[in-house]
Amino acid sequence: MIRILVAEDETIIRMDLVEMLQGAGYEVVAQASNGQEALDLATLHKPDLAILDVKMPVMDGISAAEKIINIAPVLMLTAFSQKELIDRARDAGVMAYVVKPFTIGDLVPAIEIAISRHLQMKSLAEEVADLQDRLETRKLIDRAKGVLMKALNLSEPQAFSWIQRTAMDRRMSMKAVAEAVINPDAVPEN
Repeated sequence: MIRILVAEDETIIRMDLVEMLQGAGYEVVAQASNGQEALDLATLHKPDLAILDVKMPVMDGISAAEKIINIAPVLMLTAFSQKELIDRARDAGVMAYVVKPFTIGDLVPAIEIAISRHLQMKSLAEEVADLQDRLETRKLIDRAKGVLMKALNLSEPQAFSWIQRTAMDRRMSMKAVAEAVINPDAVPEN
């Protein structure tokens, strides 16, 4: 069940929205009446999605969205469709934008797309981080091969084999062995 945070300063609209969402099978884990409260509740409850009104007291929905997107994807609800607000929402990382008045038929696709896009972006970010780590490891191993080739008069394949064997023998990663070859003074004493 998808867990949702709802932030809307108008109580009647918030209650109708919560009722609509629950009727559609979503779990509303928290309700806020302003942007700061939405941020605090998102931090506490870690919802799968935050639905925020744009115009709210204390902190507006877009300002709250800028912070909440680190916790959950955000869907904006608003009576305003001005390009400036849409651009601000997009730049804040908002995944969907629904203009009032809306029906549950308008919300469900927006919710599903927002969550799906958020998961795709999260997956891509993890993949990029993994590729960056692998590239960094490759660079370290290449530098370590150069050090070994010069110090021990080894060929490149021999230097690579030396790093591989040492990693297996000492039960260390090749990255750790390469770092130790490049900077032996940084190796901790056992």
